[in-house]
Amino acid sequence: MDGIACSTDRRLLDDWQRDFPVTARPFALLGEALGIGEDEVIARLSFMQGAGRVSRLGATIAPNTISASTLAAVAAPPNRIEEVAALIGTQPGVNHNYQREDFWNLWFVATGPDRAHVDETLACIEKATGLRVLDLRLVRPFNVDLGFRMNGPRQLNPPRPADRSVLLDGDRDLLQILARGMPLAKRPYAEIGLQLGLGEAVVIDRINVLQQAGIISRLGVIVRHRALGWSANAMVVWDLPQAQIGTAGPALAALDGVTLAYERRPVPGVWPYRLYNMVHARTRSGAQTVIDAASALPELAGARTKVLFSSRCFKQTGALIARSDGRAA
Repeated sequence: MDGIACSTDRRLLDDWQRDFPVTARPFALLGEALGIGEDEVIARLSFMQGAGRVSRLGATIAPNTISASTLAAVAAPPNRIEEVAALIGTQPGVNHNYQREDFWNLWFVATGPDRAHVDETLACIEKATGLRVLDLRLVRPFNVDLGFRMNGPRQLNPPRPADRSVLLDGDRDLLQILARGMPLAKRPYAEIGLQLGLGEAVVIDRINVLQQAGIISRLGVIVRHRALGWSANAMVVWDLPQAQIGTAGPALAALDGVTLAYERRPVPGVWPYRLYNMVHARTRSGAQTVIDAASALPELAGARTKVLFSSRCFKQTGALIARSDGRAA
């Protein structure tokens, strides 16, 4: 792991990307596992967050369960890349914004408490930039867990159906805090409770319920892979008949080196690609090795494909789940 010489930091970044303890003093439990004190665990995570190695300690939410999202792209003229990226980034619902090597060169994820909010965000971006926005809605996830294990074997976590029947009033606000990042404090769930007017035990109980229901897909350390040496980031898209996606998607998701895989709606006449995957590697040649292995899969035989390496990251935050204006979603 480039830039991380200390084995304790390595374990903090690798072993706690999921299954973060949901108990009153979680950092004390991490400290026991690592052989260091609770204060030192918090200090190390705070330092790595400040250094840009950690994005946040928090949750990823199963897509389109309690909120809405879409992948989108614009084709910005080369002399407007920074300007357009800045305009996109000002939208509070945009939580990822990357430049990629393609005619459609700025790719972002628009999130919100409902589909109407996402549509409004896309419309605002079209108006502000004067550019067409491709709206590439999710159809089926095959692996969207977003865990990023950097050492040892990859853990495949196929999506499972989320049970929305467990949701209570107030859960959306709790999930918003978890998505944007938990406080690095000895009793983080108590601090979250203070923000929401809830007791620590209630917060812990609701998080456990939401995890068991599959609404929280992962709770743990969310790393910035570029800062850790995994700088070759490529989105690969595949043009396949829809009837083949059901077999090609799981095969692609299971391939070592593929970090995300999902089906999205094409845009007729503009963007025919239905199947997507992400590859993260230390080098471009390493990423290409994974892409070549994907192309050799029988399920993808003969598929037209396009590889879009990312060159810059303009924004990376948690998703927008709860409205800031107090209105119900």
